[in-house]
Amino acid sequence: MAICTLACWRCRWLLPLLLGLAIILGIIALSGRGWLESESAPYQHQASLWESCTRWDTFPNWVCQSLMDYSWGRAAAATYLVGFVILVICFALAVIAFSVDILRFNFVRGIGGLLFVAAIFQIICLVIYPVKFTEDIEMRGANMFSWAYGFGWASTIILIGCAFFFCCLPNWEDEVLGNIKPAY
Repeated sequence: MAICTLACWRCRWLLPLLLGLAIILGIIALSGRGWLESESAPYQHQASLWESCTRWDTFPNWVCQSLMDYSWGRAAAATYLVGFVILVICFALAVIAFSVDILRFNFVRGIGGLLFVAAIFQIICLVIYPVKFTEDIEMRGANMFSWAYGFGWASTIILIGCAFFFCCLPNWEDEVLGNIKPAY
């Protein structure tokens, strides 16, 4: 039976894999139209990070309004995009760090620090959006923050977890590189 912990050579790719998962979740959050939706029929409202669409009882088609007309909409989109770009950069650096033997642990803590910065940017967006949306946009009926908003939070939670691991990983450098005999 093989026991695998983070301190083995096969498992060192788990952190870049998790960052890749966070990128996928971030793409879904950026492109998804389910940041806010009507909770039940008749469905009158749906919104993304970019626009808010409403269907009133008298008009059967969706009428969409760009959230980029609001300063908070631009701020929310910009902070999430900045966090996402930093995440993509950290993913590339993590792949390089775990591929190249010489550079492997020279900048792993820096990747962890950048991941914390990316998480802060994304949290700012995920807090600004619902607060200002409910203040400035007229809504009818019961509405809920939905699946795409949840994907944004899932991406952010993965970022925070990976940031902690990247910051702590250099303490276990010898175990990850296989320089210490495992104790059974």
